[in-house]
Amino acid sequence: MPLSTRTDELGASTIARLNLKLIPFLMLLYLVAYIDRANISVAALRMNADLGLTTRMYGIAVGLFYVTYVLLEVPSNLILARVGARRWIARIMVTWGLVAAGMGFVHTATQLYVMRLLLGAAEAGFTPGIIYYLSCWYPRSDRARAMSFFYIGATLASVLGLPLSGTLLKLDGVLGIAGWRWLFLLEGAPAIILAVVVLRYLPDIPAKAPWLTDAQKGWLIGLLRTEVDTSPVSHSIAWQVALRNYRVWLLALFWFLQAFATIGITVFLPLIVRSVSTESDLVVTLLSALPFLFACAFMYLNGRHSDRSGERALHLGAPLLAAGSLLIASIYSGNQALSYALLVVTIAFSWAATPVFWAVTTEYLSGTAAAVSIALINGIANICGVALPPLMGYIKDTTNTYDYALLLVAAALLCGGALGLYVGPLTARAKHNATPSV
Repeated sequence: MPLSTRTDELGASTIARLNLKLIPFLMLLYLVAYIDRANISVAALRMNADLGLTTRMYGIAVGLFYVTYVLLEVPSNLILARVGARRWIARIMVTWGLVAAGMGFVHTATQLYVMRLLLGAAEAGFTPGIIYYLSCWYPRSDRARAMSFFYIGATLASVLGLPLSGTLLKLDGVLGIAGWRWLFLLEGAPAIILAVVVLRYLPDIPAKAPWLTDAQKGWLIGLLRTEVDTSPVSHSIAWQVALRNYRVWLLALFWFLQAFATIGITVFLPLIVRSVSTESDLVVTLLSALPFLFACAFMYLNGRHSDRSGERALHLGAPLLAAGSLLIASIYSGNQALSYALLVVTIAFSWAATPVFWAVTTEYLSGTAAAVSIALINGIANICGVALPPLMGYIKDTTNTYDYALLLVAAALLCGGALGLYVGPLTARAKHNATPSV
């Protein structure tokens, strides 16, 4: 058998092993994380009345999560790069699980605000930590597809988590406890249990993976080392230098604009559906979950096609341009069923760029520079979560409609799409011009 054929077969078997051993488990972790972060959107259907929250106060509670989350993203990822993913991710999961369950004990708006701040602090670094972790395992040719699988965990959290949360609301009155309290209590527990599994199961680096053969380890480590050496911002560059790179800030701006949809629409979606529907809480959560089923498919297909074609710019910018245009059409359609259908596709397109974005970012960056820059980019994007939910709540309370808030989201998506078409080729040229570091 020719050497090139044996090498191709070895590479294919190694990637298949990674897909089997890492991706399903990481998807499960992100699914649990996203449920605990976003289940407040379902709890709000009953919690807001019990705690006397206006839409603006609810928006503040949502946004406070992102204050501590943003502030601690970079320090958290620096620690992860130093101590290893296994121990640090387990620590993150234990603390967020405890706080998420503790949300079930709040009785005032102030207590809710404090718990959301603590939840953001507890979960800080999880998403960028996993993205950095994946970049240490997957070569460039397979990275967008791997990222798409990971983020499918977030969209599945909405597909499965929203109806689950709606079902838990039906526990209202069991043992004299409100349904939304049961929601927080029961959905916080899995994170604590899974933290123990992380400690026992998750290897820090390919060399420590017991389920890879020596040949597979050698192939993967050699290829990843070559790619690190040819990264435009390589392992040998201090992370402080990486933060002065204007391309890093352009990537951060793109991710910030994309977050207008993944944060702004997501945390208000059950309330938006409720505002135009008289159906039960369970039906409202089912209708709110459907867009994320389409988002799973759009992310996978966009990431897979981008990996196969090697093209990044169109796969990065076009989905956001489509999402912004469809959202405007949804607002002005004048037909409730058509508006909902357009909103479904809007959400799917807004998520579709996600795996390609992180593939572009981790192809451009490596090493500690990557760990810090990924955390910075994710942190800047989540500034949107600090300001946007309270602003959307204020606009809704003032105008008695979500239309103007959604127009703001659409404008951000259109700007993000245009930026994606620009920044994709920019990072590609830098990668092409890179030479191995010494």
